[in-house]
Amino acid sequence: MQLEMEPFGEFAGRHIGPAPADIEEMLRAVGAASMSELVEQTVPEMIRLGRDLELPEAVSERRLLDRAAELARFNQLYRCYLGLGYHGTLTPGVILRNILENPGWYTQYTPYQAEISQGRLEALLNFQTMVIDLTGLPIANASLLDEGTAAAEAMLMLWGSKGSADRNIFLVSEACHPQTVAVVRGRARPLGIDVRLFRHGDIAQPSPAAAFGALLQYPTTEGAVVDYRGLCTALHEQGAGVVVAVDLLALALLVPPGEFGADIAVGNSQRFGVPMGYGGPHAAYLAATDAFKRKLPGRIIGVSIDADGNPALRMALQTREQHIRREKATSNICTAQVLLAIMAGMYAVYHGPAGIRAIASRVRKLTWALAGGIERLGHIIVHEEFFDTLQVIPSGYTSAEILSRARERGINLRDFEDGTVGISLDETVRGEDLDDLLAVFRGEDGPELTAEGVAADAPEPAYPANLARASGYLEHPVFNRYHSETEMLRYIHRLETRDLSLNTSMIPLGSCTMKLNATSEMIPVTWPEFGSLHPFAPLDQAEGYRRLFDELEGWLCEMSGLPACSLQPNSGAQGEYTGLLVIAARHEDQGDGHRDVCLIPSSAHGTNPASAVMAGMKVVVVKCDENGNIDVEDLRAKAAQHADRLAATMITYPSTHGVFESAIREVTDIVHEHGGLVYLDGANLNAQVGLCRPGDYGADVIHINLHKTFAIPHGGGGPGMGPICVTDELAPYLPGHPLVDVGGEVAIPPVSAAPWGSASILLISWAYIAMLGRDGVRAATEAAVLNANYMATRLSKHFDVLYRGDNGRVAHEFILDMRPLRRGTGITDEDVAKRLMDYGFHAPTMSFPVAGTIMIEPTESESKRELDRLVDALISIREEIRQIELGTFDKADNPLKNAPHTAAMVTADEWGHGYTRQEAAYPAPSTREWKFWPPVRRVNNAHGDRNLVCACPPIESYETVGA
Repeated sequence: MQLEMEPFGEFAGRHIGPAPADIEEMLRAVGAASMSELVEQTVPEMIRLGRDLELPEAVSERRLLDRAAELARFNQLYRCYLGLGYHGTLTPGVILRNILENPGWYTQYTPYQAEISQGRLEALLNFQTMVIDLTGLPIANASLLDEGTAAAEAMLMLWGSKGSADRNIFLVSEACHPQTVAVVRGRARPLGIDVRLFRHGDIAQPSPAAAFGALLQYPTTEGAVVDYRGLCTALHEQGAGVVVAVDLLALALLVPPGEFGADIAVGNSQRFGVPMGYGGPHAAYLAATDAFKRKLPGRIIGVSIDADGNPALRMALQTREQHIRREKATSNICTAQVLLAIMAGMYAVYHGPAGIRAIASRVRKLTWALAGGIERLGHIIVHEEFFDTLQVIPSGYTSAEILSRARERGINLRDFEDGTVGISLDETVRGEDLDDLLAVFRGEDGPELTAEGVAADAPEPAYPANLARASGYLEHPVFNRYHSETEMLRYIHRLETRDLSLNTSMIPLGSCTMKLNATSEMIPVTWPEFGSLHPFAPLDQAEGYRRLFDELEGWLCEMSGLPACSLQPNSGAQGEYTGLLVIAARHEDQGDGHRDVCLIPSSAHGTNPASAVMAGMKVVVVKCDENGNIDVEDLRAKAAQHADRLAATMITYPSTHGVFESAIREVTDIVHEHGGLVYLDGANLNAQVGLCRPGDYGADVIHINLHKTFAIPHGGGGPGMGPICVTDELAPYLPGHPLVDVGGEVAIPPVSAAPWGSASILLISWAYIAMLGRDGVRAATEAAVLNANYMATRLSKHFDVLYRGDNGRVAHEFILDMRPLRRGTGITDEDVAKRLMDYGFHAPTMSFPVAGTIMIEPTESESKRELDRLVDALISIREEIRQIELGTFDKADNPLKNAPHTAAMVTADEWGHGYTRQEAAYPAPSTREWKFWPPVRRVNNAHGDRNLVCACPPIESYETVGA
């Protein structure tokens, strides 16, 4: 007898929402005899794969966790004192369990719908306030990807305000972290910015008169604490701006950059409770003077009011997406590291100002004690003032011998490669760790020292007045109220309940793929073997990660049809940018460096033209026809017109309109015939996996949104990952790194600070593919296509479905046209979006890619019951609109114009509306079973833009708003 212990489909059956009986019923509803027939009607025959993917068979969730544990054992956790902007940290358990491991936080979408995002918006406002307070600068954004790219964004801010063809030098201190220098250099090159290294005492060469800005590190990468006042003054006198990359924890003790002359401060908040994760994800930050408040990249959370005049938070309009400027953009940022920013902000809330100062003081005391002991052992400490990092000149031993002695004890020290050794301490260090470090530096006849004894003999002195912080920070009540775990737990939960996430209902966002993030995929991320590894640890200590990377890269290559992969880009837009840089490098290497024209369809994601501009390319827009497809003749004409300079085209497939365009091979052939290469935007890969492969129909490079197709959670607007797959011809140019051997033989500079980007969350996509396996990934794609066509079929009786393919099918998403309704009733797509909140749903994507429409993507993980619930809600809303058409509801006073309805509104003593409270609050039977109440009424965006406030306002202001 043969026992089937782990039947195929165990995970697939959990992940794919519709049950087999539901699938049969849905196929009948759409008029397809089988799933195969639906695929044949949807995906053009000429591009269909026609075979199984060469992927392993599915493993069960239990086997997956066993396999993850096996990989974890191959990672070795040495005690790590490498520094370089990454540090051990203690994540408070209440934050670990209730935010990082909580789907109520990690499955949230970007807060475009402010009324149902108030909890995370408040948490992000806390993060901004923390950064503003610690840096001493008046405005900050709601996080960036990492310190290196934040420094590059700051350079571009200064370039936009102070740079010119005659003033194109950006000075970078030699004391900056090497990965930051490399990322800044890489970002500068396509734009003609000349990055030059300089020493602090030698800014006369080159003359700052030719520089528009400078980047400093505080404390320096070697650990020195430097008074930058004179340097900032000298740079300002020459008209240059100053960016300072700053350690946030050090600012609890040191003069903040806003007080010594910095225009912009950047850095990483990782050591505020976020595990290293072999490089990420972590929330970087950018703070600036008030002059830059309309130029900050990324997102800013601001304070506004709702329809009743009560305080309400929102994303400030001018900073929501800089890429709406398209080819005029200076940044392509469309995401952030929201989940990690929330964690860092909550770390500050939990510890408060006294706790943060105590942590910083302890780190400095440990460092001071270690320095004293090392000096007593005869070695030289290079810098007189330091915070957590020491640079040591060994005596009696070479640096190589010291490093070897450390490794024998399971310790990683930094090799400065100049005969000196670096040691960086953090909050995880204990007294016995210092004793082991002292033993590393003790010679055969050296004295037996303990850190405790050294500290008793040499008490830590205060910083001199020119370096010591005198100003207060974290004085707002939110940082002084929730220090018991009971209060902190309730605060976190209270904010969670003010947000709609996937544990509430489906989030049907076109082009954003909000699918299930299965628990089994998430579990290994917080295991210490993956979470506590330093990104620059020796490769032999990260064998588990290497094996995981090899498997994931191989699977992504097979699914994309392209043979080489880089996992470094840590967002989708970063992947776009990287792909274009690789294309540009190939052209230059072939003697075609003059090729700089990028053809982009008018329907493209806004990040596409923004990325092209950042890569040094000139954007030429290609028309779309009345069906939303690329106008092939216009493409042909423009490819011919620019044949001598054509570098690339950027295509989204299926199209941004949710359609498999039958002319895709013709499009790629035209570009290739005229010397260009084809970049494919992978935002819609969820309709392709197992059905067709971009490499087979002409793509040369594709970025893959792992936070869409491959189940990394959106986390409220980040983290994400955007690896690229490329042809053999482009493989030699994949991005490298100055500290770790990655990339191609002639690699472009790094695009992220860490060699594998946000490495720890790659576990999630690896687990997703492993548990679905060869047949499961195709079944998931088929279910996504079926779900979209089922919804489109039901809704087409009530709304116009704007675009369809040749056989009347949509891909995995579709667009409903709301414009006819506006003409007759004044109801807009925004009104429909806000009314859906009363039904317990997040709105679909609004006004993209066509103004006045909504775009719906159900994903494969939603059940038929949930699909029907959303369809029924939209049909009910259509009937409400009909009541306006009939005159039953007033055009200005109706359930849509007044949506969303809060509990306070419907329970008020007075009700003066021409519809009932029940119609307002309980518009569908399911809302009586369970009701999600929007915490605020419709937010006043214009008020927030006119009165930009991006830090926690004083408590008194909450009492007077709307009075």
